[in-house]
Order: sequence, then C-alpha cells, then structure tokens
Amino acid sequence: MKISHIISENKIVTRIRKNITWKLFIITALVFIIFISSTLTFQMLFFGKFYINKKESNMLNQVEKFRTLYNKTNDEDKLANLIRRFEQNNNAKIVIMDRSGKIKFITKLEDQSYDKVRIKAINDIIVNWTMNSDLLEQVKRDNRSVTVITEKKINGTKNILTVVPNKKNMEIIFSITSLQPVNEASSVIKEFYFYFYIGAIVLILILCLMYTNMVSKPLVKLNDTAKKMAALDFSEKCNIKNEDEIGNLASTLNFLSYNLDKALTSVNAANEKLEKDIEKERNIDKARKEFIAAVSHELKTPINLIGGYAEGLKDGIFQESERDQYIDIIIDESNKMANLVSDMLNLSHLESGTMKLSKEEFFIDDLIECVIRRFYKVIKDKGITINCNIITKTKICADWDKMEQVITNFTTNAIKNTYEGGIITFAIEEESDKTIVSVENTGKGIPEEELGKIWGNFYKLDKSRNRKLGGTGIGLAIVKNILILHGYKYGVKNTDNGIKFYFVICKV
Repeated sequence: MKISHIISENKIVTRIRKNITWKLFIITALVFIIFISSTLTFQMLFFGKFYINKKESNMLNQVEKFRTLYNKTNDEDKLANLIRRFEQNNNAKIVIMDRSGKIKFITKLEDQSYDKVRIKAINDIIVNWTMNSDLLEQVKRDNRSVTVITEKKINGTKNILTVVPNKKNMEIIFSITSLQPVNEASSVIKEFYFYFYIGAIVLILILCLMYTNMVSKPLVKLNDTAKKMAALDFSEKCNIKNEDEIGNLASTLNFLSYNLDKALTSVNAANEKLEKDIEKERNIDKARKEFIAAVSHELKTPINLIGGYAEGLKDGIFQESERDQYIDIIIDESNKMANLVSDMLNLSHLESGTMKLSKEEFFIDDLIECVIRRFYKVIKDKGITINCNIITKTKICADWDKMEQVITNFTTNAIKNTYEGGIITFAIEEESDKTIVSVENTGKGIPEEELGKIWGNFYKLDKSRNRKLGGTGIGLAIVKNILILHGYKYGVKNTDNGIKFYFVICKV
C-alpha cells in the first residue's frame, strides 16, 4: 500500500514536471499567495504602530491649528465654542496651563459626573507627566511641540498627550485623546483580514487557473505543431490570432513551416533532377561510346579504301588506264574523311557553346534560291521537279553561313530521299507572329517511332550513301544545334505526299 502510494506520487510529480499548465498554475498561485500573505502579515504587525504615529501627527497638527485660532479669539463664548468643536471633531480634551502653572478647563460635558472623573484623570496625567518629566521645561525653553503616549490610563486605556506651547499668551495647550479606537480598529481589521485572506485565496486559485489556461493553451498548440515539424509534417498550422509575442511566435512558426516545406520540396525536386542528370550522364556516356563506334565505322571504310588503292598503285598492280580512276577514288574518300572531321569539329563547337553567330539582315528567299542553283545539275539528272511557294523579300536577322548549312542539309536530304521524277517543295509561310520555312519531298515517310531519333549523331534510315551528295551522318545534328543557337523551333513530320522538314522564326 505504501509502495503504490509512493508510485502514485511520483507519477503526479512527473506529470507536473512535463505539463506547463500545471507548472504555471502552481508557480503563479504560490507567488500570489506568498505576496498576499506577506502583505496581510505586514499590515497586521505594523498597522497599530502606523495608525498611532499617524494619529499623533494628526493631533499635533490639529492642536497647532487650534492654537492659531485660539490666539485670534478674545470672546469667551466664541472660545468655548472653538474648544467644544475641537473636542467633538477629534474625540479629544483640551486643557490649558497658564504661566503660573495652573490648569484651567474650558468646557464641561453634559454628563457632569463623567466629566469630573475625566477631568480629574486628565489632571492627574498632566500633573504626573509634568512632575516626572523634564519635557515640559524643554517645551517652554525650545518653544517646541511634543506628542507622547501616557502610562496613566483612563477607563483602562492609554492616551495620546499632545503638548503645544503658546508663546503669545505664555501658556501651554494640552490635548488628550484615547487610544481605545485604535485597539478596536486593529481588532476589527484582523478579523476582516481573516475573511479577506480566505476569499483572496479562492479568487487567486480561480484567476491562476484562467491565466494558466490562457497562456498555456497557445504554447501547447505551438509545441504540438513543432513536434509535427520535427517529424517533417508541415501540414498543420498554428491558428493563433493573438496580437502579442505568442501570436508573433505562431506566425513565425507558420512561416518557418512554409519555408521548410518549400525547401524540402526543392530538395526533393533537386534530388529528382540529380537522378535525371545522372541518367542523362549515363545516356551521354552511352551516346559517346556509340559516337566513337560510329566515327570508327565511318572512318574505317575510306581509310581501308585509300590504303588498298594506294598500295596497289605503289606495287603497280593496276593497268595504266585504271590509274586515274583509282586516284579519283582515293581523292573522293579522303574528301569524305575531311568532311567528316570538319562536321565533327563543327558539331563539337556547337554543342560546347563556343561557336558565336555572326548575325546580319538578309532575305531568306535569296538564300533558298542560292542553294537550289547549287544542286541544279543533281536535281536535273534525277528528274526532280522543284516547286517554290515562297514569299519574296522575307527578311530575317541570322548568320548567313549557318543558315546556308541548314537549307543545304534539308535540300540534300530531300534529294537523297526523293524518287526519280519526284517533287521537292520549298515554302515560306508567314503568320501573325512567325515565319515558317519548310522543305518537303515526295517519297517514303519516316516511321513515327524514328522521327525523334533522326536528329542524333550518325543516325541514318538508309545506310547507303549517295556519292554525288556525300553525307557524314551528323548533318541533322548540326542543323539542330544551329537552329537552337538561333532560338528557332524546328521539326520534321510525315505528310500525305512524303516528309517535311521545317523551322520557325518568331517575329520580334
């Protein structure tokens, strides 16, 4: 039983330590109880002394005021009324001692018997005080007022004796008042304090409970929200609308929650982007390996041909009539190698961002006509018909040489993929905010799953190569980077007649 009681007490203590509401309640209640207890104890201990000192000071002031009025009054009736009013207002008795030491009593009460007793007692007090104290001589000599508590009692209580010298009439004014009201007041106040203390304790407990709930509830709410934030749950907000420090703390906590949520979301997004970048790097590494393999394959054939024909020429195994033909083959293959290396350097500069554009204003239709004239013989030999749906004098601001590469590549692709007797259509279309330049050829379309791949390095649908038109397999990759560098959109799509390559120039 004793052990269970100890365990129960430990649980209560632990709960109080962990609960801010109970802590605030107990601390606040104790502070107020100690304060009011100390205040009441201090008042009960020192009220009597304070009251007596106050009454002594007040009586001294009143008697001195009486002296002033007394010196201004010569009529005995007015003087009697003055003394009577003083005694009634201050619950005191006035006695005047003349220069010869005789005492005269100015007023008498209606109750003559009580007045005689009181006058006799007062007379005894004054006589006793003057005989046993040298204060009277000091009062006369220094002309200084004095207030003392007499040991002589009247009706069982001590009295306050006030002595004020009246230099004008060579008299001394005595005032005597009972301390009985002080004792009665002190007794009443002590009883009042007892009931007041009980009521104050009850009121303090109620107010402390209200105060602790008012302060602790927002703090508990803040603590719950902070715990969820610590668990990375930023869904809950502190709905505390107080316009004080706690309200500001709630707003700050909500702001912190929002920023942490935003930062965490950004970190997650960054992680996802990092994963994508890692995957992209893997793809780039894979593409690099494929690029090296493709370059090796592209260079292998011309190198083997050049080496073989060169050795044959050196060994003289060819007839004299074949010599020029084999030299032409060597030159042709070396040109292909030079073109491949040049294109690869071009592509490298474009992809690294080191290539700078030399922009100028020119008519894009002039550029298209220039390219068509260059391939006129090849087009005529293949029996291809050229259609031009071109808006003349279409001005753009671009790099002429780079845009010539783009149109040339589109044209060579169209020629290579157009059957004999086919049609190639060059078009310039203008809309409200853009100009569309396209090259469309009749022939076999590109499978939809391949459309996105043709812009890659060394990608070719037809592995055969037209000797007259050349081609390295990276032409469209170069075109893509040139158009991106200019900020132009580009694309390819299958049409009813064949396939169309295009790019879009947005008007400023």
